[in-house]
Amino acid sequence: MFNISRHTDYAARIVLHLAGLDLNSRVTAKEVAQRRLIPPAFVRRIVSRLSAAGILKTVRGTGGGIALARPAAEISLREVVEALEGPLSLNCCVGEPDSCPLSETCPVRGSWEGATRHLSTYLGEVRFSALAAAGGKKPAGKRKG
Repeated sequence: MFNISRHTDYAARIVLHLAGLDLNSRVTAKEVAQRRLIPPAFVRRIVSRLSAAGILKTVRGTGGGIALARPAAEISLREVVEALEGPLSLNCCVGEPDSCPLSETCPVRGSWEGATRHLSTYLGEVRFSALAAAGGKKPAGKRKG
């Protein structure tokens, strides 16, 4: 079974939470943890990774918090997955052909490549603005901005 990591699921929850807020709104890590049912220690680590990837920004001090680094319409689910998991690849031979001595002649490798391409394209088209809109109402809580 193919699965994303728990951290990646949490990362999507964090970005989705922020996508449901008004543009330039900031929230605390504690609020995100409570509202999205994520252990607080994970939120801090994940926010750090998402910030490094240019998906989130953080502001310290009074009135600080976590915010999207750019509009939700510009953030794809693929970006979030790759920020936590690395480049998409359903089999190591897709991303690293030299990892398998049979990769040049393997008839299955092309299928892995095609499936990886389709998944990458699909996840690249999924935007957090659409996901937030599909969720209906905006999350309750303080909005700073």
